[in-house]
Amino acid sequence: MSTINAQADNASRHAALNATAGCVHNWSQTLVPTTREAPSDAETPSHIFLVRAGYIRQVGAGIYNYLPLAWRSLKKISAIVREEMDAAGASEFLMPALMPIELYKDTKRDVDYGNLLFTLEDRHGRRSALGPTHEEVITDLMCGAVTSYKQFPLNLYQIQSKFRDEARPRAGLLRCREFIMKDAYSFHLELEGDAGLNHTYDKMYQAYTNIFTRCGLDFSAVEAEAGPIGGSASHEFMVNCANGEDTILHCPSSGYTANVEKAEIGERTWSFDVAPSAEITKHHTPNMPGIDLVAEHLGVQPAGMLKSIVFRRVGTEAKWVVAVVRGDHDVNEGKVRDAVGTAVELAPEAEARAAGFAIGYVSPRTIDTIKMTLVVDPDALNAESWATGADEKDHHITGFNWSRDMADAIAGGKVKVADIRNAEAGDPSPRAPGAFLETRRGIEVGHIFKLGTKYSSAMGLSVLNKEQKKQDVIMGCYGIGVSRTLSACIESAHDENGIIWPLAIAPYHAQIVVIRPDDEGVMDEANKLAAELSQQGFDVLIDDRDDRPGSKFKDADLIGIPLRFIISPKTIESGEIEFKARADEGKAELIKREDAVRAALAKCESIA
Repeated sequence: MSTINAQADNASRHAALNATAGCVHNWSQTLVPTTREAPSDAETPSHIFLVRAGYIRQVGAGIYNYLPLAWRSLKKISAIVREEMDAAGASEFLMPALMPIELYKDTKRDVDYGNLLFTLEDRHGRRSALGPTHEEVITDLMCGAVTSYKQFPLNLYQIQSKFRDEARPRAGLLRCREFIMKDAYSFHLELEGDAGLNHTYDKMYQAYTNIFTRCGLDFSAVEAEAGPIGGSASHEFMVNCANGEDTILHCPSSGYTANVEKAEIGERTWSFDVAPSAEITKHHTPNMPGIDLVAEHLGVQPAGMLKSIVFRRVGTEAKWVVAVVRGDHDVNEGKVRDAVGTAVELAPEAEARAAGFAIGYVSPRTIDTIKMTLVVDPDALNAESWATGADEKDHHITGFNWSRDMADAIAGGKVKVADIRNAEAGDPSPRAPGAFLETRRGIEVGHIFKLGTKYSSAMGLSVLNKEQKKQDVIMGCYGIGVSRTLSACIESAHDENGIIWPLAIAPYHAQIVVIRPDDEGVMDEANKLAAELSQQGFDVLIDDRDDRPGSKFKDADLIGIPLRFIISPKTIESGEIEFKARADEGKAELIKREDAVRAALAKCESIA
């Protein structure tokens, strides 16, 4: 371990510099094609700066070359991932990117992924897919590789390219069609104990915390929905970023944090027993596709309307579920699922219409004519009068009242009240009475799941347990977007001039800007300083281009190397050197030449 690593924050396991001597590269001998203009489709800071600073170049829509600077950072992220995964007891291996489509026949995830799944046909007519993740491949592998309970627990991981056929790739590496990902899979025969899923899940949670801490990222671990992966529990690791693509709900009192799909809402007062204040009146509302237009036409606010969404139960005979929320709120499918106790999906419109639903104009009163489960959010109950659909195309009603117009259904216990909407800022905290949720923005870089037996039961992965009884294997799944982490870091750490890298994942730790490289003495001094820094574990880039100083300084800001030294005939003559950290404002400071390495080590200790 280098000197600075011993001085830096070992408790949080920052591996800022190399354990052995660092490398030294000249700018003129590598490929760093900086540019003053970004592509016309680049809107996010990471996309703009990755292109302008010569880190990536587009090959096709959502497909990129990783140029030398990007690849160096990606290798450093991957190295941190490997070290922490290995320390947590996982073993690295590699699965193919190409998989036979037959592997999906039991899980049906090819249907779940739909058009996101890249598929192709070979010369023999056999269909294959490019892996978006590898649950089916590894479950199939384990079916033939494990035969005894004595082989568990197991935790295997890979770092590999993944593929998703995004309809509209955007934001550079944040949403592309080919990307680099670490995916791990664990296997167990119990939930609790040292060999159980919960123990490994906790170890992965800590490993992820270590990984993103070592990468120098400001991140949050949030409760999350499992999504198309499936499973019983999951956490997302989100880089906190003001312009992030995801919304995070946070309780400042308890520390509770969750994404929008998972965030709970604290207790809210509600009652069916609210006296009506108006009679029901039907209104003609043609050609009004959005709730805002309908509300304006009816002379009410969206918060004074009811929104009724029709779902279909998956795999049960009791088919229909209608979820009712306030008009300015959004139904949360995961919460509807939890409220009714079975998987649900948004009802296909044609099928729902055939069953008698006036899609777009459904009201709670539909329960009088169609057998269904009615679930209502508490905020959709307390008003004296509501506007809602009229259960008739192109018509709405005003004056709807729960106690009067739904009396029989309420008395018969047919109306279930539950938290079924997306949480918002200002909602009551579910963990601290009297506190309220706040919103943040973030970018997902990691996701861990408790899969349970979703894949093993579907694909026949079972073994004889200690009691010699056949048992389905319990699984966990743990992913990190390696290339996505690169972009997320830039989104959260940049200024108007370019990237500001954390020390641990910067392509180089230090950059030496040479003024007048044609002067032999100047280059000799640059090479000497680079060698001294390298011996302390620094990776060093020497800007030896024959270019104007102003252009070099702009490029130095753009590529974002953490530490910068400036050597010129003038500094050599005075026995000094100019030194600056990329994150520091203002000009470089003059220091004595003999203090250069000491200054770099001290600065590393403060920024690692």
